Parts: sequence; C-alpha cells; structure tokens
Amino acid sequence: MSSQSPSRRERWRHIIFGTDTPAGQRFDVLLIIAILSSVAAVMLDSVQSIHQHYGDWLYGVEWFFTLLFTGEYLIRLWVSDRPLRYARSFFGVVDLLSVVPTYISLLVPGANYLLTIRALRVLRIFRIMKLAALMSEANQLGLALARTRRKIGIFMFSVLVVIIIFGSLIYVVEGPSNGFTSIPRSIYWAIVTVTTVGYGDISPQTPLGQAVASMAMITGYAIIAVPTGIVTAEISAAHIARRYERECPNCHRHDHDPDARFCKQCGTGLPKPGDDTP
Repeated sequence: MSSQSPSRRERWRHIIFGTDTPAGQRFDVLLIIAILSSVAAVMLDSVQSIHQHYGDWLYGVEWFFTLLFTGEYLIRLWVSDRPLRYARSFFGVVDLLSVVPTYISLLVPGANYLLTIRALRVLRIFRIMKLAALMSEANQLGLALARTRRKIGIFMFSVLVVIIIFGSLIYVVEGPSNGFTSIPRSIYWAIVTVTTVGYGDISPQTPLGQAVASMAMITGYAIIAVPTGIVTAEISAAHIARRYERECPNCHRHDHDPDARFCKQCGTGLPKPGDDTP
C-alpha cells in the first residue's frame, strides 16, 4: 500500500503541475475550459432575465464548478512537495479565492458574483503555450514598478496634497449652494476632475469655480504623464543595463562599466557586448 501511494501521487504531480507531458497539457486545457465556462455562468446569472428563467440551473452549475475546483485545489496541496509554498504563491492564492465566494454566499447573498476572479486562473495559458518571452516582459514590468515604488509613492503623496488644495479651494469658491456641501465631497470632485473622469454629478457654476476646475483639468494631464515617465525611464535603464551586462568568465562578476575591457575584480578580459567569448 505504501509503495503504490507515492507512485500515484507522483503521477498526479506530473499531470497537474507539469506541462511537458500530453496528460499534463490536456489537463491544463480542460481546466481553462472549465474556468471560462464557470465565469460565463456567473456572468449570465447576473442578467436578470436569464436569472429568472435559468437561475436554479445556473446555481447548480456554480456549485458543480466550485466543488470541482475545491477538489482540484486540495489535490494540488496533496501532490505539492511544499504545500505551504504553493498555497502562498500567486496561483495558490488565486486558486483559493476562486472557490471561497460560493461558500461565503451562504452567509452573504451576492458574494458568489465575485467568482469572476477565476478568470485570473486563465493566466496558466502562458505556461501551456510556452510564452516565456511574454512572462519575461511581465517580470521586467513588475521589477520596474518595484524599483520605482518610492518615487511613485512620493509623487502620489504630492498629488494627494494638490487634490486636497483643489477640493478646499472649490469648496470655498462654490459652497453648499452649488452642490459642494463639504470638503470631503469637494475632494471627491477634485479627484474626478484631476483624473479626467468627469462624472458631472457635481460641477462648478461660478466663473471663478470654473477657472479652478480648468486649472485642475490641466494639472490632471500633467499628473498622468509623470508616473508613466518614471516607469518608462526605469524600463529603459534596465534594458540598457542588460544590453551591456557582461559576465567575467573567471570570477563571474556582472557589474562592469559599459566601456570596460577587463574585469574590475580579477583583471580577466571581458567579452564584447552581445558576445559570449572574451
């Protein structure tokens, strides 16, 4: 009995986590079909006319997929060499969140519509199709965002201060008679205006208020461009660094100047940029 259990567990591991075998590829394809079908069922159930005629049937479909994905999640924990590591990984968290809303809906009606988060599981298609280049680009973007988080954080704090100023200014200029009943509500207007969303539920009526709104709109266009420039500059710098990054064939050091000909640590000749031979 003990000799059969590990072999069965090993086979399931290759099927569920592996994409190099035909069985593993078929499993991932069937999983993606099931995910898309479950998301479609949840979306259709939110349409009132469909819900009235097919609500009970869609409810049963929802529970079928929930129990199916729950079993799959438990099997993933069982076959994983490090269950806690999988549970705390991106896909592990998404797998768990994709089944939780149905159980919560037993206590909180309507929570089941959050099951559309299952769509995130379709990201596994990148593994199936071997789109390593796309994953690499996504990793580079994530790294650029992580490296610029302090700059963006400072920038967002500055934007918050500007929005508070605009909100307070428009509150003084327009006042409750024109819909700006409080500073928090005026700050909401400033956020909508600076981000160029423009709901139109609150709008300035006086010429001075419209002048303040115009300044907020112009500021909004400038604000949108700044974080884009910060991230773009970081991505460009990382691309240039990778282009000129060379590894010393002797000590394997990487951080050399672009025009360096010899390793700064051991003096070994360095390969030319884009070349693997010294």
